[in-house]
Amino acid sequence: MTTSLSQRQHVETILESLNRSGPQGEAAIIERSWRRCIDRYGLDPARPTPARYVPGATLREHQDQADDLLQVARAGVEQLYRQVAPLGYVVLLTDARGIAVQFLGAKTDQREHQRTGLYLGADWSEAHAGTCAVGTCIHERSALTCHHSDHFSAHHIRLTCTAAPIFDPHGQLLAVLDISAYHSPESKHSQTFALQLVKYTAKMIEDAYFLQRYADHPIVCLDRSREFVQINRRYLLAMEPDGSLVAANTAGRKLLRHHELPLPEAGEARPFRAWNIQDLLDAEVDEVLAIPQHSDDRVRAFRTHRHRELHFAALIEPPRRASAMPGPGEGRDSSLAPLEALADDDPAMRDTLTRAARLRNEPINILVIGETGTGKERMARALHESSRRRDKPFVAINCAAMPESLIESELFGHEPGSFTGARSKGMKGLIAQADGGTLFLDEIGDMPLQLQTRLLRVLAEQEVLPIGASRPIKVDLRVVAATHRDLRELIAAGRFREDLFYRLNGASLRLPPLRERADKGYLIRRIFSELNRERDGQARLRGDAMSALLAYSWPGNIRELHNALRYALATCDGDEVVVSDLPEECLHGQFAHPAARRPVSAGLEGAPAGPGPATPQPLEQDLLYRALCRHRWNVSAVARELGLSRPTIYRRMKRLGIVPPNQQAPI
Repeated sequence: MTTSLSQRQHVETILESLNRSGPQGEAAIIERSWRRCIDRYGLDPARPTPARYVPGATLREHQDQADDLLQVARAGVEQLYRQVAPLGYVVLLTDARGIAVQFLGAKTDQREHQRTGLYLGADWSEAHAGTCAVGTCIHERSALTCHHSDHFSAHHIRLTCTAAPIFDPHGQLLAVLDISAYHSPESKHSQTFALQLVKYTAKMIEDAYFLQRYADHPIVCLDRSREFVQINRRYLLAMEPDGSLVAANTAGRKLLRHHELPLPEAGEARPFRAWNIQDLLDAEVDEVLAIPQHSDDRVRAFRTHRHRELHFAALIEPPRRASAMPGPGEGRDSSLAPLEALADDDPAMRDTLTRAARLRNEPINILVIGETGTGKERMARALHESSRRRDKPFVAINCAAMPESLIESELFGHEPGSFTGARSKGMKGLIAQADGGTLFLDEIGDMPLQLQTRLLRVLAEQEVLPIGASRPIKVDLRVVAATHRDLRELIAAGRFREDLFYRLNGASLRLPPLRERADKGYLIRRIFSELNRERDGQARLRGDAMSALLAYSWPGNIRELHNALRYALATCDGDEVVVSDLPEECLHGQFAHPAARRPVSAGLEGAPAGPGPATPQPLEQDLLYRALCRHRWNVSAVARELGLSRPTIYRRMKRLGIVPPNQQAPI
C-alpha cells in the first residue's frame, strides 16, 4: 500500500513527539496513548489497521451484557444523532471494551461506515485501533476529542472523533458515547462544542441509568441552586430508608470525596454502606425523607457537615411509596383499566383518554379519528369495557370491508323470504344484536349514501326496521364510529350526509399516529407480552431489537407493529428476539433518511481551515434553530429541553442572529 506524504508526515510527527516531554491537558492524553501504542501494543503508525469486527454471535453477547444500558440510552443516543446527523456525524455507543453495540448513521454512507469501522460490531479498543476517541477514552476514563492527526494510525487521520465515558453507579466504566465525522476543519477548536454536547448527553444517559437502577430506593437530588435542583439533578444519592447510602452518580461521588467521605474500592458488594446521609448533610434521616412530593414547595435547604456548604435537596421516592396506584375502594375506579392500558406517558393520548373516561357513560355517540392502524377499534372496545354497558354485546362492523350488496341485510336483518337468497328463518341484524351494548362502525366514511339515510333514522328513532318487516324493533345502543378520512371533505363532495355526521359526532376522540407517540416503548412491550401469552412463550425482546423498533417510523401504525412483532416471534431462534429477527423494513429506522442529511464539508465549523481557534457558531446556531422550529418557536419549551433559562435562550438567539418568523421584516 502506498503511503501518502501526509501519512509519512504524521508518522514523523508521532516519532518526534515521543522524544519531547511536558505537554499538558488533552495533548498529554494523546501523547500517553501514542506511547502505549508503541511500547505496550507494538503498533506501527504507518501499518494499515483495517476495521475489525467481532462475529455476529459475539456482538450479541456484548449487546446482551449491555442490554439494560441500551434500553435506557436509546432516547439520548437518538436525540444526539438528530442534532449532529445534518452535519455529517455518526453516533456510536460502545461497551467498556470498545465494541460498538449501537450505531446511528446515514444509510447512504453505509459502505463507507463499514470500511472505516464506524459501524455496529466494530472494535475500537486502543490495543487494536491505536489512539482513537473511544479506545483512549476507555483507558484514560476521560472525555476527549481525537482530531485528525491525533489518531495513531495514519489511516485514520481524516477522521474527527469525540467521546465521553459513561460510568455505572459505583464508578465502574459502563460504556463510551462517541460522535465521528469524515470531514471537518483542520482546527481542533472546531470540535469544542461537539465535546460539550457529547459530555452532556453521556451525563444524561448515565443519570437516567442511575435513576432506573435505583428506582426502588429513595434518591436524594442535590444542587447549589434551588431553581435547578429538580431539573439538573446534579448530585444523585440513592439510599436505604434508614439513610444508608447505596450508590451515587459521578457528581455525587465527587461530592462525597470533597467532604472527606472516602469511598471503598469499586466492585465491593455494598460500596457505600459505610456512610449515611447524615454524614454528609446536617439533617436527620426523617427530615430528608419528609421532603414533600406533591406540594408547590418540594425543595428543602440543608448545610453539609464538613464545609457548611448550602445545598438544596429534592427527593425521588420509590414507586411503592410515591406512585403506587390505589386499589379498588381506595380512590381509583377499577373500571378505567381498559382505557388506562391504551397508553403510558404520551401527552396527546393521556388527554384523549382523560376525555374518554369522562364520556364513557354519557348517552352520546362518539367519533374516533385517526390514521389507519392507530387502534381505533381497540379504543372503541376500551370505551365499551369501561362503561356500564360492559356486560352487554360489543358488535363491530367494518363498513369498508362488507360487500355493498350484503351490508343492508347484515346491518338491519331481514324477515324470512324477504328477498331472493334470504335465510328461511330470517336473520337478526347486527344493529339489533348490539341492543343494550355498543355498536362500532369502523371506516364509517365508506358507508354507501343510501345506507347512511337508514342509519340516520336508527340513530334518531332508536329503532331498526329489518328488511321485509312491517314493524320496527326498539334498540338501546351506543354508537362509536371511526374513520381515517376527513368527513367534512366527504360532506363537501356530497359523499357523506352532514346530518349523519352531527349525529355520530356527539364527541370526537383523536388518536395520534404511532410515529408521534412518546410511549412507543410501552406499546412495544405491551403488544410483545400479549403475543407471547398467545403463544404460551417466554421470549424476551433484546435491547438492539427494541432500539430498531423505536427508531422505525411505522407508516402502518400499531397494526404494522403488531404484525412485525408476530413475525419476529415466529422467526426468532430460541426464546430471544434480536434485531435480525425483525422484518427488513423495520431495520431502516437505524439510519437517518437520506433527505435528513445536507452535504457539508465542515464538521462543526463552517469557516475555512486555518491556524488559531475557531468558534463552533454554525453548529450552535443550527442546533438552536432546529430546537426552536421543533417547538414552534416556544422559547420556554426549548429552554426546558436544553436545560437552560429563557433569558439565556434569548441571548443566544440575539448573538447567533436568529430572528423569530413573527419578527422578521416582510419580503
